[in-house]
Amino acid sequence: MSKKVTIVDPPEGFNGPGFYAGPLDKIIGMARSYSLWPLPFATSCCGIEFMAMQAANYDLARFGAENMRFSPRQADLLMVCGTISKKLAPVLKQIYSQMAEPKWVMAVGACASSGGIFDTYSVLQGIDKIIPVDVYVPGCPPRPEQIIEGFMQIQDMVRKESLRRRDSQEYKELLESYNIS
Repeated sequence: MSKKVTIVDPPEGFNGPGFYAGPLDKIIGMARSYSLWPLPFATSCCGIEFMAMQAANYDLARFGAENMRFSPRQADLLMVCGTISKKLAPVLKQIYSQMAEPKWVMAVGACASSGGIFDTYSVLQGIDKIIPVDVYVPGCPPRPEQIIEGFMQIQDMVRKESLRRRDSQEYKELLESYNIS
C-alpha cells in the first residue's frame, strides 16, 4: 500500500495529462517560491548554523535555494544571521535598499530578532528597527531545521503573495516608516 504525498498542491485551475492552466499570479508565485536566491548576512554563531543548513545533511538546495548570492542586486531573500551592531546597521539597510523588488527578509536567531542576550548600547535590538522583517526564526543559535522551517514559511508567503502587493499604498507606507525610498 503506497501513499501519494504532495508537498504543495497546485493552485486552482485546469489540469490534465501534460498541461496545467491557472491564474497567472498563482503560477508566478509557485515558480518564485522554488527559485529564491538568498543573500546570507552572517555575523556570528547563527552563521555556523546557516552553513550547516547548506550542507548535505539538511540541503537547502532541495527547496530551490541552491544559489547563494553575495550581491544584493542578484538576491531576493535577505537572511540576517547573528548579532548586528549599531555601526553595522546602516550597511544592512543599504544592502536591503539595493535589493530589487520583490524581496523578503528572514531574521535568524535571537540576536537578529531582538538583540538576544546583548542588551547593550552597541547592539541593535532587532533588525526590525531598520528594515521590515517577514519571518523570525527563534533560537540562540537556531537549529538548521528551524532555519529550514523559516525558509519554508517564506516560500509559503511568496507563493500566496499577489503580484500587485508591492505596488500597494500599504507597502509604500511600510517602507516610508523605515525611511526607505
